Amino acid sequence: MQGTTMQAQTRVGASGVRVQRSRGRLNVSAKQYSGPPPAWPKRVVVPEVKPRDGPKPFSVLGSTGSIGTQTLDIIAEFPDKFKLVALAAGSNVELLAEQVRKFQPKMVAIRDPSKVPLLKELIKGVPQQPEILVGDEGAVEVARHPDCEAVVTGIVGCAGLLPTVAAIKAGKDICLANKETLIAGGPFVLPLANQYGVKILPADSEHSAIFQVMQGLPEGGLRRIILTASGGAFRDWPVEKLADVTVAQAITHPNWSMGKKITIDSATLMNKGLEVIEAHYLYGVDYDDIDIVIHPQSIVHSMIETADSSVLAQLGWPDMRLPIIYTMSWPERVLVRDETWPRLDFLKANSLTFKTPDHAKYPSMNVAYAAGRAGGTMTGVLSAANEQVGAVGV
Repeated sequence: MQGTTMQAQTRVGASGVRVQRSRGRLNVSAKQYSGPPPAWPKRVVVPEVKPRDGPKPFSVLGSTGSIGTQTLDIIAEFPDKFKLVALAAGSNVELLAEQVRKFQPKMVAIRDPSKVPLLKELIKGVPQQPEILVGDEGAVEVARHPDCEAVVTGIVGCAGLLPTVAAIKAGKDICLANKETLIAGGPFVLPLANQYGVKILPADSEHSAIFQVMQGLPEGGLRRIILTASGGAFRDWPVEKLADVTVAQAITHPNWSMGKKITIDSATLMNKGLEVIEAHYLYGVDYDDIDIVIHPQSIVHSMIETADSSVLAQLGWPDMRLPIIYTMSWPERVLVRDETWPRLDFLKANSLTFKTPDHAKYPSMNVAYAAGRAGGTMTGVLSAANEQVGAVGV
């Protein structure tokens, strides 16, 4: 501190973290972040809220998946705040047709070209017929549609990377629900977002929580990120019983309603390891300063520790609509109705508990940390390998 003389002893720990003992107190000064320009470098500066003429226009990638359907529910509930411009989906043509009839978007993309005739038949009576595109090229056009202002990226896996890059190059803000975009493409995507002045807004619960509690944090105020994990479907199972796990058991989450792939990743805690890498890229925090704790109730969605050792947390029921609507409305907040958005009741929540992850039971977390620290293409390799293993399981 300026103007203060302090006696200190310094050593370097095995992890490379600089440990300083001063006046009997242990202070940890982590290694400096080394990587591409983070989306939000250890703090979030809130811009001035500007008046808007009409609802905010969106494109939605992965409209028939878990993130996509919840996003459309939000758009339907708040037509004065949001409107839909374009959709991209995989092969669920019946649900896609239903979405077209309800929202009447200007453009629709479907990955499977063989489903186009059926889609046209199912939407025959829609007054405003959308332009219909197919394949990856169709998703790219949806992402960079000239009338949309932001894109919700709900496509699962590395398939979401190409349209996200297209959206960034078109100057669209990204409501990021596809973590592979950063895990596999962070060193490329982040400089690109910086170049085009695009905001990357996290739409998953943990990184949305961190994003919220970092707002207003002064420069140098962040000390540590603490990601919470429910423990997944097998948190109470002994290790020896895991050999008997079925797919049906793995895709059943105790707290959250999510897609099959991410639910399996939650069961193995690979999802949490991937979120460590995502946090590293989003917030410019070294891996030594990102911790994981098991929190079975999924009420505390994540925390940060500040320079003065205060801990700030974001709490709420386990409902993916909360981070989605926040990323869509930021920097504003939308007033929601109690009937459809239950408010957190601490008496009903009863208790909040935390424990250390079992790395023998869940080795995937250590694998993710190792890939992140190795750098280079290793996080992309990890993401691709996990995607292939998950595809076999699903």
